[in-house]
Amino acid sequence: MNSRSKLYLERAENELNLGTILFQLSEDNCLQKQFQVSKLDTYYSAVISHSYYSIFYATKAHLTKKNIKTNAPEEHRKTYEQFKLLVETGVIDLELLKIYQNAMIKADYLVGILSYEKSKRGRFTYKTLPQANQEPASNSLKNATSFFKHMTNLCS
Repeated sequence: MNSRSKLYLERAENELNLGTILFQLSEDNCLQKQFQVSKLDTYYSAVISHSYYSIFYATKAHLTKKNIKTNAPEEHRKTYEQFKLLVETGVIDLELLKIYQNAMIKADYLVGILSYEKSKRGRFTYKTLPQANQEPASNSLKNATSFFKHMTNLCS
C-alpha cells in the first residue's frame, strides 16, 4: 500500500472513531456528566457526518491505490463516480472475491452505502434536529464500520 493510501485509511479510521465517540457521548449519561454535557445535547448529526467521511476517505484510499486521483472541484462526486465505475467494470467484485472467498459481499452494496451515507450527510446534517437523528446515526456507524473493514482489506 502506498503512503497516500495509508494516510487516507488513517483518516477514515479517525473519522470512524470520532463518530463512535460522539455516538457514545450522546447515549451515555456517565460520559455526559464527565464532560459536563447537557442531557439535551446530542451529536447524532455529527456522527452521520463523520461516518460519511470515514467512507469517503476509505474510498479515496482504494482509488489512490489504483492510481486514480479525484480532486476539487466536486471531489466527493468524482470520488463516488470513480468508485462506481470500478464496480460497474467488475474490478471491485474480483478483489472482494479474492479477499473473501466465502463471503457474499457485493460491491454494489458498498457503493450503496457510500451513496446512501452521502445523501444522509446532507439531509440530516442541515435539515433535522439532532435528537431525531439517533437511528440514522446508528445505521451510519454500522455502515461506515463495514465499509472501512472492506476497504482496509482491499488496500492491503
